[in-house]
Amino acid sequence: MLQDVLTGGHVDYISLIIKIIALLIAITVHEFSHAWMANRLGDPTAKLLGRMSLNPAVHLDPIGTLLLLFIGFGWGKPVPVDPYNLRNPRKDNALISVAGSVSNLILATLLAVIVHLIPLLPLNTYAFLYIINIILVYIIRLNVMLAIFNLVPISPLDGGKVLVGILPEDNARKVEYFLNKNGMILLVLFLFPFFRSSLLLTIVGPIINFLVSLLLTGSPII
Repeated sequence: MLQDVLTGGHVDYISLIIKIIALLIAITVHEFSHAWMANRLGDPTAKLLGRMSLNPAVHLDPIGTLLLLFIGFGWGKPVPVDPYNLRNPRKDNALISVAGSVSNLILATLLAVIVHLIPLLPLNTYAFLYIINIILVYIIRLNVMLAIFNLVPISPLDGGKVLVGILPEDNARKVEYFLNKNGMILLVLFLFPFFRSSLLLTIVGPIINFLVSLLLTGSPII
């Protein structure tokens, strides 16, 4: 009966609230991790600008947030990095970039552990268990999605900087120039819904579904 209520006419408000909470958590953790890693590697720019914070308000990008909320793909406000403060700008930039996705996957894993542990708790209210699971599962899905989406090697996504950071220097310069010049066009093309689904979703969708299934296999709700 509870499932009927949550999927009925009144669920829109509940779903929207859950979606916003999950969105704020995922983006905040992602961008905070960029700032933390940059500071750890010698660049305090983001910290000085107040970006090394768990306050969601400092990390939200209006367009990226709306896209993530309504179409499932988006981004937070980019964390500023001054390469002159880094010992090895190219590789350090890659570490800073990948830190966001790694933190999302770590959070998703920790929450998945909680999802598996909840049924073992002495709770008498099934409704409470069900609702908590729904919220946690949604947060897990969004964190995995944000992590994998951002690792796609196209600028301005984090994956573009990660790719440049791991390539040999000569190739890295060519790839960086190409991505800086054409990255946004490629991203738009990859996101455009040809034949009812975008090419990007076709590529990363199975990866996201596999990781979510791996984390939640055997849980009460998936």
